[in-house]
Amino acid sequence: MHTRPDPEETMDDPQATETDREFLRATIAVATRSREHGNHPFGAVLVDDQGRVVLEAENGVTTEHDMLSHAEVTLARQAWRLFGAERLAGYSLYTSAEPCAMCSGAIYWSGIGRVVYALAERSLLGLTGDDPENPTMSVDSRVVLNGGQRAIEVVGPALEDEAAAPHAGFWN
Repeated sequence: MHTRPDPEETMDDPQATETDREFLRATIAVATRSREHGNHPFGAVLVDDQGRVVLEAENGVTTEHDMLSHAEVTLARQAWRLFGAERLAGYSLYTSAEPCAMCSGAIYWSGIGRVVYALAERSLLGLTGDDPENPTMSVDSRVVLNGGQRAIEVVGPALEDEAAAPHAGFWN
């Protein structure tokens, strides 16, 4: 299991590849669209075992009036229905921010085998502060994602400065 980078470090996770960064930039674009559509600025994409984006999801908490409509939960639900857990073991979920505990649980149960995130939860808390729209939990996604009977590769944070941009001026 990959260990969490030191919270005082500002460097990207060294396991993040250039390809990972490209897909993370796609999630940041989805997060920007999510904000433009009236939602919280979070986005996710699913990449298959051939390196193709097969799904993307925006946060839908506000417009869907559904507190469970985080981008990662929405994507994991769709992915499981379309592809099934066996195929998803070889897929990667990229997300603009570290998955919360709820999202991490959904990812785990879907069968997705790899998660790459841009903005760390601790960094997100620095942006959201005490905004009631996002009561950020201090739960490392690796704890949830690797707390079961199968391991999920987790890479991140990477591109935190870029991932923070859609959040500028949004919270509080």
